Amino acid sequence: MQFLAGDIGGTNGHVALMRAADDGSGVLETLAYRVFSCAAFPSLADLIQAFVDAEVRTPVSHCVLACAGQVVGDEVVNDNLAWTVRPDALRARLGLAEVALLNDFEAMGYAIDGPLAASGRHLCGPRGRGPGASLVVGPGTGLGAAVSVPGVPHATVLTTEAGQMDFAPHSLREREVLAWLAPDGGYVPVETIVSGPGLLTVYTALCALDGEVPTLATPKAVTAAAAAQADRHAVEAVELFCAALGGFIGNLAMTYIPTGGVFLAGGFLSSMFDLLKRSAFEERFLHGRSVRALLAQVPVWVTEHGSHGVQGAARWYVRHRESYGALATEGAAA
Repeated sequence: MQFLAGDIGGTNGHVALMRAADDGSGVLETLAYRVFSCAAFPSLADLIQAFVDAEVRTPVSHCVLACAGQVVGDEVVNDNLAWTVRPDALRARLGLAEVALLNDFEAMGYAIDGPLAASGRHLCGPRGRGPGASLVVGPGTGLGAAVSVPGVPHATVLTTEAGQMDFAPHSLREREVLAWLAPDGGYVPVETIVSGPGLLTVYTALCALDGEVPTLATPKAVTAAAAAQADRHAVEAVELFCAALGGFIGNLAMTYIPTGGVFLAGGFLSSMFDLLKRSAFEERFLHGRSVRALLAQVPVWVTEHGSHGVQGAARWYVRHRESYGALATEGAAA
């Protein structure tokens, strides 16, 4: 009962060889796991083939892939993926009987009931989880989010494209940045600011607004300069980013009331945890008036993305395997 599971983002591709118990228990075992740079491969099929060549010793005919974006028709639609993703092309190229697709943060939602919930660092709110829904949100190459709603026998995960919502400025400085981004008005998605590339965009905008030439070229350089207090625009960019992130997640929290917790996933946020902790994130998350008391009951953690997306995709696939092929029969035949 072996199958491939992947978590394919705009920057990295996480791939694992999984084995599912055949007793209906849902127990999963990770037989092999690797992380690849998407930019190193001309196609997703080449990335997966590299994993198969390195790690797979017996034929595997089933695969589940969690990808940034949404499945529309016969392909995944997303501007942040390195290539077009089409299940029919993957099946033909890799000799697979089935390729199942789901959104990458939908997979993260299925990981909440696994090790993800126990792996985070507490950011704000209560330290224990309540009985309500949970949110998993992650600014990386883009901005993903999903909601896990408790249920019997399993939680239901709702996929979203929340990162494509319109950015809503809060401070006067945020309004200046928005005007710089869209001088003639128009649609500016949240992920233009609340993402890894978005942080660099904010830094560049702040420099331009103050008539200075930017000297930092990557999000990592911006966070490093902010941590060292070495560049005033880097410091301001991180402060604006953290505040905007808090406001965005507060808006989502008002929609879903996630007393089960908010999990901020990704190495990007983990690397700047101390900056996030000292920022205006919590104040913007709590908003104001009567809703403040409600949002104060929502715990927030920061967790590494790691293999959680792969694990969540595998959990989803095992639950839905009857809809995506006779996995047990294929496994027995192998």
